[in-house]
Amino acid sequence: MGSQFILASTFFILTYAFIVSEKINRTVVALAGAVVVLFAGLVSQEKAIQYIDWNTIGLLVGMMIIVAITRRTGVFEYLAIKAAILAKGEPTKLLVSLSIITAFASAFLDNVTAVLLVVPVTFSICKQLQVNPVPFIVSEILACNIGGTATLIGDPPNIMISGPAGLSFMDFIFNLAPIAVVVFIITILILRFVYSKEIQAAPELMAKIMKFNPQDELKDRKLLTKCLLALGLTILGFALHSILHMPTATIALGGAVLLLLMTREEPEHVLEAVEWPTIFFFVGLFVVVGSLEEAGVIHWIAESALHLTGGEIVTTGFLILWLSAIASTFVDNIPFVATMIPLLQQMGKIGGIANLDPLWWSLALGACLGGNGSLVGAAANVIVAGMVEKRGYHLGFLAFMKIAFPLMILSIFLAMIYLVVFIY
Repeated sequence: MGSQFILASTFFILTYAFIVSEKINRTVVALAGAVVVLFAGLVSQEKAIQYIDWNTIGLLVGMMIIVAITRRTGVFEYLAIKAAILAKGEPTKLLVSLSIITAFASAFLDNVTAVLLVVPVTFSICKQLQVNPVPFIVSEILACNIGGTATLIGDPPNIMISGPAGLSFMDFIFNLAPIAVVVFIITILILRFVYSKEIQAAPELMAKIMKFNPQDELKDRKLLTKCLLALGLTILGFALHSILHMPTATIALGGAVLLLLMTREEPEHVLEAVEWPTIFFFVGLFVVVGSLEEAGVIHWIAESALHLTGGEIVTTGFLILWLSAIASTFVDNIPFVATMIPLLQQMGKIGGIANLDPLWWSLALGACLGGNGSLVGAAANVIVAGMVEKRGYHLGFLAFMKIAFPLMILSIFLAMIYLVVFIY
């Protein structure tokens, strides 16, 4: 191990230690970490820019713009009241219903879009019921990552894996949706039990909710029509992105620009609604993780782990599953998956493994479900944490991990059983 290997590892650990401590704003910490690795010469400015996943950044900005304009129509408040009435104002039932909506939207849109749509609804209805929104937010974060596991377009790792593995949209649904459904049901049942006493609402507030008219919340129906058109075309683009050969960022930004043209909104006002601290947190984090790639740390970890198994398919699959899950808890799963893909391909050639599909499913399940392990495990987690802070609430790194990490470990055990019974 050279000096660059040690330095990159040290700076990475220090960056995450400060993020976990929460003594300094996580965006400042991530940007500081990026600057340090640049000054230390671990990665050049040109390389650092290449390590930033601009598809993720573009997707986030595009969807944030669409949601910001759509929010002005009152449709999110409409959905909040509608959901509350269907749940009869009961917080525990509402937690389940909003989690189901989040998981479904994550599967057929993507998990980032899902939380951008559902989280504002959650804040609105929790304000009406005068209950703490954090338990609902935690449930929705876990639901979005589980739901995103089920389809090709649900989570970035699945999109990355599909091309090299030659797997179709229906392959993902057939092989991953069943276990995603099981994990979701068990996770939500546990969360409902854990939070049942914490999210009690007064009977008079629940009764008051039942008297609301959701239609009163729709402020601008013409604007809503334009927003739904732009959003519908964007979602259709996501579903057809593999056929169109167009990145999701291009589709999201295209939808945002179309909506800006149709509504003629002032860009200054719209861009104020973009979660810029979250965007720059990702920029800094990508550069810090890029220094690990540049120094060969991620490659060394992944390659060493694969060599331990000697090429035995079941053992290798389990190792990939657990390695991906644990790594995706603390490192964004996108660069990790990017490193694992060529290693799996190389292993197939050297070991003479004709069918690598079981290993691809292990990687997908580990990377997607592992994103539930911490607040930095997936893009959606970071975005929601930023939205929570912006509204004056606190969702701590360790507080989230205390609930989410054990549930993530449980989901990986369930995935192991599923892989043995149905895949291997």
